[in-house]
Amino acid sequence: MSLTLLATVASLACSACSSLYSEGAQTGAGIAGAAVASKVTSNAAVATGIGLGAVAAAKAGVQYSERVVHTNTQNSIAKAAGPLDVGAVAPWSITHSFPIEDDEHGRVTVSRTISSGALDCKEIVFSVDQEATKDKPASSAFFVASVCRDGDNWKWASAEPATARWGALQ
Repeated sequence: MSLTLLATVASLACSACSSLYSEGAQTGAGIAGAAVASKVTSNAAVATGIGLGAVAAAKAGVQYSERVVHTNTQNSIAKAAGPLDVGAVAPWSITHSFPIEDDEHGRVTVSRTISSGALDCKEIVFSVDQEATKDKPASSAFFVASVCRDGDNWKWASAEPATARWGALQ
């Protein structure tokens, strides 16, 4: 069990290890579930149920933490975009406190005002910029989303901004 704990801690310490984090959590849950099941019952069906329950709980925990990371990124982009006029460009960046994904940065512009007054909303175009390394040139990926004002804050308003970017989880 200590080897599983070590693997899980190592996956958390590594930036951009979302896949390793997910697999490590589920594997650790499966091993822990099997250990608990062997102490609780000798019935194979009950032991299987315990193991599947542990894996499902671990998967839900991983998905929750990924949603938190994505929400923080979206809030960072919305905060940079909110005060901009149409056509203005501003930088955005995010430094994740829970390093399951790389810190990111880019630019954001407002392409149009969707509505103003009681419901302020804007359509934005943002980039995710990758710095050049010795192995690859600098690059940018571009995405379109909507942001709306919520009191003094601007919030992400797109239901699914880009499946390729966020995957099945927003």
